[in-house]
Amino acid sequence: MHDCVFCRIVTRESPVSAFYEDDRVLGLLTIGPVNPGHAMVIPKRHVASLADLDEATGRHMWTIAQRTAAALRRSGVKCEGVNLFLADGEAAFQEVFHVHLHVFPRYRGDPFRLITDWSAKPPREELDRIAAQIRTAYEQLRADEPLA
Repeated sequence: MHDCVFCRIVTRESPVSAFYEDDRVLGLLTIGPVNPGHAMVIPKRHVASLADLDEATGRHMWTIAQRTAAALRRSGVKCEGVNLFLADGEAAFQEVFHVHLHVFPRYRGDPFRLITDWSAKPPREELDRIAAQIRTAYEQLRADEPLA
């Protein structure tokens, strides 16, 4: 997809500060970092959303993200903790519609903030009802999977 910035990065039509690459994923630094060392792991094949991402590539992205977190901690970049972040869909703040997993170093007093109301504590009945909805949908997904 020529109009996708990440696809242009993968093909090197756009510049990239890469730290990892194999046949399935690319690890790179973002040009809009939360903190120095803010990295991303992207699939090399254009995939707009998690629903379109094959599980093998998703697992591989996670593995590379874990290794990236370990590398950040050893790199000398200021890093007292690590956040992983993946936005899937516009409502979740996805701005580039090519799956990308953020891996960014955190340290006490850094500028990153997640503002929400953590005080909401729904009753157990509501949690059970929602869990049942998700369980039913999950079972339907499993039933739709082809047999190996």
